[in-house]
Amino acid sequence: MLHEVHDAVGLELARRIAEGLKAHPEWMALAKGNLERWSRLNADAPGLLACYREWRGILERPVEEVMGVLLDPTDEGQRLRQNSPFAGALAPAEVWEIKRKIRETSRA
Repeated sequence: MLHEVHDAVGLELARRIAEGLKAHPEWMALAKGNLERWSRLNADAPGLLACYREWRGILERPVEEVMGVLLDPTDEGQRLRQNSPFAGALAPAEVWEIKRKIRETSRA
């Protein structure tokens, strides 16, 4: 997948998560659990551990601020979305549909 397509998919996934975050507070718990599990699995990867620490701090903020981080259009927002801890929040079918639509749009 091209970088632009990957970034567009990440942004759309983040948009959907941000839209549903207030209605699904369990997604915050899911994200924190993902970070804990990933930290154990990647204990020998200092770069990833630093990113996970950064996300832990973000998840301690008010939900509106977390939503803002997810939707940040800057390079910093893009960087953070590359390791979003919200994996599993959206149904797999929704994720695949987003990927399909963005791939089709990028080919046009």
